[in-house]
Amino acid sequence: MLDHGAPPRTPQTDPAAAGLGARLMRRKPVERLVDEGGRGEGGSLRRSLGLWQLTMISIGATLGTGIFVVLGEAVPKAGPAVTLSFVIAGLTALFSALSYAELAGSIPVAGSSYSYAYATMGELIAWVCGWCLVLEYGVSVAAVAVGWGEYLNELLDGTIGVTIPDALSAPPGDGGVFNLPALLVVLLAMAFLLGGARESARANTIMVAVKIVALLLFCAIGLKGFQSGNYEHFMPLGMAGVSAAGATLFFSYIGFDAASTAGEEAKNSQRDLPRAIMLSLVIVTALYVLVAAVAVGARPWKQFSDSEAALAGIMKDVTGQSFWATLLAAGAVIAIASVVLTVLYGQTRVLFAMSRDGLVPKVFSKVHPKSGTPRVNTVIVSLFCGVLAAAIPLGQLADATSIGTLFAFALVNIAVIVLRRTRPDMKRTFRVPLSPVLPVIGFGLCLWMMGSLSVITWIVFGVWMAVGLVFYFCYGMRRSRLAAPAAAEASETQK
Repeated sequence: MLDHGAPPRTPQTDPAAAGLGARLMRRKPVERLVDEGGRGEGGSLRRSLGLWQLTMISIGATLGTGIFVVLGEAVPKAGPAVTLSFVIAGLTALFSALSYAELAGSIPVAGSSYSYAYATMGELIAWVCGWCLVLEYGVSVAAVAVGWGEYLNELLDGTIGVTIPDALSAPPGDGGVFNLPALLVVLLAMAFLLGGARESARANTIMVAVKIVALLLFCAIGLKGFQSGNYEHFMPLGMAGVSAAGATLFFSYIGFDAASTAGEEAKNSQRDLPRAIMLSLVIVTALYVLVAAVAVGARPWKQFSDSEAALAGIMKDVTGQSFWATLLAAGAVIAIASVVLTVLYGQTRVLFAMSRDGLVPKVFSKVHPKSGTPRVNTVIVSLFCGVLAAAIPLGQLADATSIGTLFAFALVNIAVIVLRRTRPDMKRTFRVPLSPVLPVIGFGLCLWMMGSLSVITWIVFGVWMAVGLVFYFCYGMRRSRLAAPAAAEASETQK
């Protein structure tokens, strides 16, 4: 077991603490979190992932729809300075990434920010954080799966000249009856995950390599049409435009935290998790800036639109052939499939951790002895997300992914500060520099971006939180494993 030093015994960490307030604020000691990570009641996850696989998980969850879709939305706001917007958005994500890196190395367990909040801010806050992650990952899988179907149609049209009819490629309310491609890509991801963490990580690594090659291919071809004159007026809309585009582009970085959900499946989690998080963010930022620079150089910024196929259109303009655009569409299909795989993976691991703590039903923490994966959990989550993507028009609900993510990021920044105060002598393989200044900045940036989201997004978030709190007070609080020692002690006292 890891040597973290002796934890202080406080009313919040003492399971025998009485009173509703104490029960809501009870914290799970880091040592217990780590210890249970190696011997869960339903079985333990298998440690099989190295630094490379963990980095690919983070890149796989991040590098997808963002660069293929959002670039066309951001260029009209910032002009050629969109490259600077990508850097600003990356720096914004960096503040939270630093906090994730410290906590992932200090508390190397499944559950990501849910587990970090449990160790620092108490059970109720941990539940809220976990419930946000369920929203983030669940809606994200569904939304990305829908996007995959659109790119699949584009690929089929460019290769064999046919497309899937609207009735079978769009959900009710969006001109269809059932979105079959969206369901299929989720079921495909489920099949990989059921094979085991190492096997799904291997498949993800191949898909990530393909989409990186596709983006580098775009850069190589785009450079042939590069016109330096497109950069003559670098910041035509001023710094306000650069900032507005940066806020839009921030959501292209969501996903770097996926590696933190693999804390119990990493071979050397304390060393590799912080490295994987930071390395993935650097690689993704470099690719984003490179692709944006080439795209603006190859097409005047005023000619960009909200088209989902901005990159494919540029390749077609430069070469005069549709072949390269079709090839890029193939890369996009693979890119989005890897996002579905890695985000679905993160969803199952968060629910695994919550189930092991007793806050959700035990079925989510049962591990299959052969594959070392939570199979029932994976099937339930996959079917739910697949049906959500196929049968329900998401629309603005997709923005719920953003608000759930930002809320979790904000809590992680606070958790770093709390753990530094409560456990200053605990072993840390990575430390956020200039703490608490950088975590406070990260927290503030998350709140600022949450404030920029629409009213309907906040309403959806509020309803989701209300449902979660009802579930917690009716089920989770009473079945929490932290409550069991207290109940046993009270029973002994009455004898």
